[in-house]
Amino acid sequence: MIRIYHNPRCKNSRAGLEYLKTKTSDFEIVKYLSDKPFTKETLSKVLEKSDIDIEQLVRKQEKLYKQEYKGKTISQKEWIKVLAEHPRLIERPVVETDNMAVLGNPPENIDKLF
Repeated sequence: MIRIYHNPRCKNSRAGLEYLKTKTSDFEIVKYLSDKPFTKETLSKVLEKSDIDIEQLVRKQEKLYKQEYKGKTISQKEWIKVLAEHPRLIERPVVETDNMAVLGNPPENIDKLF
């Protein structure tokens, strides 16, 4: 099963969703900011299934990042905790299968799942 962790208000997330729709109709949309937030366990599993470095998963243009985390050395375990507490800091969309995960920005990254 394919899952796309989606924020409908985000242009990049919408583009990733539209691209995914051109590849398959068999997927689940997870609105991670409202319906089903990321947990530390979910984030850890996504990272295990991907070649994504934790720093790539962080939205560095967000005000919270600039105020609280920019320039600091933060471990993967600490980032996972921060991202679970502040999901707006997570790059989007994240698209995963049972054994692989990618960032859907740019949308063509989704091709790696097929």
